[in-house]
Amino acid sequence: MIEFFFDCSSPWTYLAFHNIQPLAKEFGAEISWRPILVGGIFNTINPQVYAQRDNPVPAKLNYQKKDMADWARSAGLAIKMRPTVFPVNSVKAMRGCIWLGKEKVVPFARAVFEIYWGEDKDISQDPVLAEVCKRVGVDSQKFFAGIAEQAVKDQLKANTDEVMARGGFGSPTIFLDKTDMYFGNDRLPLIREALQRRRASAA
Repeated sequence: MIEFFFDCSSPWTYLAFHNIQPLAKEFGAEISWRPILVGGIFNTINPQVYAQRDNPVPAKLNYQKKDMADWARSAGLAIKMRPTVFPVNSVKAMRGCIWLGKEKVVPFARAVFEIYWGEDKDISQDPVLAEVCKRVGVDSQKFFAGIAEQAVKDQLKANTDEVMARGGFGSPTIFLDKTDMYFGNDRLPLIREALQRRRASAA
């Protein structure tokens, strides 16, 4: 079992979301998609993220832009390093991932990533989310009613609290077998090695 705690407001999460799916398929591993609100994590235990955004190191920022472009090219994804609205309020989109459940969370999340990081549209806005719904065949009226349900709001908060309690500090946070934690897209080679070890030990 791979647990994938994620927020669509992160470009590195977009990469990991894309890249982990064929990896899981290769090893026959099921992915449990766990939507979170990464802003809640930053506000609670990782506020230095905001300080780094306010006072970036120019050389590091320039390299991050190149690094993102390299990773996006490798994955075949269109990712704009700094969308017009950044950071973005992703709470409605992430509640949508909760409400839709495991049958539709992947196509919906993919469309959210694409429309924000690829097309530079503000996913905090209802018309943009309505367009996402249209693309994935979801009734937008039911969607907006669903994400207003208290149970959906509570589940998103519970997921966010859970990942922090388990040692997570951002998005994406990935667990193998509940306790083996990895952070970020660039840790996927280590996840591959861990899955290989599990396959060998089970043989």
